[in-house]
Amino acid sequence: MDIIDAIILGIIQGLTEFLPVSSSGHLELGKAILGDSTLPEESLLFTVVLHFATALSTIVVFRKDIFDILKGLFQFKWNDETQFSLKIILSMIPAVIIGLFFEEQLESLFGGNILLVGMMLIITALLLWLADKAKDTQKPVSYSNAFTIGIAQAIAMLPGISRSGATISTSVLLGNDKSKAARFSFLMVVPLIFGKIAKDLLSGEITTESGNFTALSIGFVAAFVSGLIACTWMIKLVKKSKLSWFAIYCLIVGIIAVGFGYYNL
Repeated sequence: MDIIDAIILGIIQGLTEFLPVSSSGHLELGKAILGDSTLPEESLLFTVVLHFATALSTIVVFRKDIFDILKGLFQFKWNDETQFSLKIILSMIPAVIIGLFFEEQLESLFGGNILLVGMMLIITALLLWLADKAKDTQKPVSYSNAFTIGIAQAIAMLPGISRSGATISTSVLLGNDKSKAARFSFLMVVPLIFGKIAKDLLSGEITTESGNFTALSIGFVAAFVSGLIACTWMIKLVKKSKLSWFAIYCLIVGIIAVGFGYYNL
């Protein structure tokens, strides 16, 4: 993988991790367009580095929230922070189950399946359009809401389904406040990202020798900086009910991807 490819894929990951357009789907499309020919272990290492970068950008943007949550937890009381943390754990359960027991089946859906990516992007477009039409409320995320949002997150493990789009849309359609929905969506994924990174590193499938250090570093910086911009921007867009913009984008890209996928069958 050369430097230019690393920059492009890093920016794609950083922007699409937070903007509701599917990071996994766009990485698949990006690799197909760029003609990615990296070895599996090199590609896996690069993906791990990019996800680490976007996780760090989330922590930077929500540093005050995370500090308050940790501070509340160490008070060892049944306070708002403890309840919020429990909701985060509940939301993680569906994705953890899929990741532990259906990892091979899930991975088989990746690897240039452009037709599937296109179809899932069209579903993402529908979710975003429905969420944009929902009325804004002041309702916080409940425990049952958290688990339902977690199911949406698990479904979003499919390439082309936007994780942020699916979780925020589900939360808003459940009647939750849009800004609270965005905050919960971005914070709920941080433990999962670090868990996945740890699992990949401990699996022995990747080593520090399996990648170009320069390309990895540049990809990391590109993903981190673009992630900071996208995360901050996305919070503002959700509050202003501007998700329909991304619904149109996902629909267009989805239709093009479906057409490309059918053409290359």
